[in-house]
Amino acid sequence: MRTLTTVRSVTRWRRPLQREGATIALVPTMGALHEGHRALIRSARLSCDAVVVSLFVNPLQFGPREDLARYPRQRARDAALCRAEGVDILFAPSVAEMYPAGSATTVAVPVLARRWEGAHRPGHFEGVATVVTKLLAIVQPDVAMFGQKDFQQAALVRRLVDDLNLGVTIRVHPTVRERDGLALSSRNIFLTPAQRRSAPALYRALLAGRDAIREGARTRAAVERAMRTVITRLPLMRAEYLASCDPETLEPARRLAGRLVLLGAAQLGRVRLIDNLVVNGRR
Repeated sequence: MRTLTTVRSVTRWRRPLQREGATIALVPTMGALHEGHRALIRSARLSCDAVVVSLFVNPLQFGPREDLARYPRQRARDAALCRAEGVDILFAPSVAEMYPAGSATTVAVPVLARRWEGAHRPGHFEGVATVVTKLLAIVQPDVAMFGQKDFQQAALVRRLVDDLNLGVTIRVHPTVRERDGLALSSRNIFLTPAQRRSAPALYRALLAGRDAIREGARTRAAVERAMRTVITRLPLMRAEYLASCDPETLEPARRLAGRLVLLGAAQLGRVRLIDNLVVNGRR
């Protein structure tokens, strides 16, 4: 495995492969890699001839009151995981390399960014869309891998790629979970033992919403009430949103029919959890 830190070095590595017709997969990450990232890397390895993992904590997607300074940075561990998984290139640029002095362009997908995470984290998705566009332009992959845990992000990236004709196949890997259902996240390391015991309640809330639909709930309000009831039993956890949505537009579902996505976010102390569950409504 080679570690590259500049756009120019990635370009020099990429061009001969493209001339030879080799395919490239990109796994964009902010580091602090865990088993969910390992699953993405393994899926990427099965998809393409070469795998690039980017490791970049993107300041544009953090708000002024968010945890940019606290975000876990474990570069040596991340490199070891990538090496063990046969990654070809670890792209670990500096902020100055990604956003040189004078950078003035940002990318936005406002319709998909206006609700849920976008409403609770203003500017977050503009930062995501900008850095993803730059990474796709730098690496020029055939396939890019994202995790379903960040459902809204994946939907936004798909829209971005389609709208800008970027020619990249976006693949979304199912959420990887702990045995008790907690979705893997780099921020989970900040949970106290008591918070960690409470954390799986977010997934249980989504399951309660799914069960309400299966049992004949007729309205979105009934489904969301079933989810919220699970959270309100826990004094440590505060729900930010629990919603049943159209999985393409991310708008609140008008009818509990066809394919739906249940979205949830909750605060546990200083740790913010997000999760989702794709379900089938009435036929």
